[in-house]
Amino acid sequence: MAKKLKEYYDLVYIEFLSDKIIEVYPEFNKEKFKGLSYPEINSLEFGDRQTLLANNLNLVMELPYSKVLSIFSKVLGPELEDNSGTFSQGYWLWPIGKYVELFGANYFKETTNFTKELTKCFTAEYCMRPILKKYPIETLNLLEEWSRDTNLRVRRLASECVRIRLPWAKKIDVGLTYFEEFYKILDNLKNDPDKYIQKSVANNLNDLYKESPDKFAIVIQRWKKNPSDECQWIMKHGSRNVQ
Repeated sequence: MAKKLKEYYDLVYIEFLSDKIIEVYPEFNKEKFKGLSYPEINSLEFGDRQTLLANNLNLVMELPYSKVLSIFSKVLGPELEDNSGTFSQGYWLWPIGKYVELFGANYFKETTNFTKELTKCFTAEYCMRPILKKYPIETLNLLEEWSRDTNLRVRRLASECVRIRLPWAKKIDVGLTYFEEFYKILDNLKNDPDKYIQKSVANNLNDLYKESPDKFAIVIQRWKKNPSDECQWIMKHGSRNVQ
């Protein structure tokens, strides 16, 4: 029987993550981290395991947020070459992303700079949700820049983190309240050749239809005039629940 996703975050993982951090921050108290995290982690489901580990990282490191991110930036490892490999190679970075999600909402510059690097090695849409909620215009403007980035994982992040109904996350309606800014991000990506990005944009359209069919129709009307093959696929996939 294959391991469940949550089971990858166990005592062996706690040892692994501790050793990664110690390589760049020898003062990290591995035994304290283990004591806080194990054996409680075995009784928790996936999401609660990530929260436990992130909170315990905060308790053990006892450093300013910017200093913690400086340490984490040194353990990220090599960038992934394309939009695959998130869970097969970058899975071990999940508690680091959770730490940013839980503690980074008050630090716009530090959080967005780190998140842009994190997504190149893992995924980071959840890190950006608190920032997006607290600083909607500033974040949307930044994401519009990211949607034109040369790195395809950064471009995907620009789309994925603004999804209204992102799985495993609370619904966020920034795309409805600031529709034109939201639209610019998707418009920049409507012809992107990367299939993962196409799926993300299509899922944005699907979410938008469920919340506001009128705004969904605006996007379709703008895009259906001489669309590229990529845009046609996005519109078709994004319209899969249209009645």
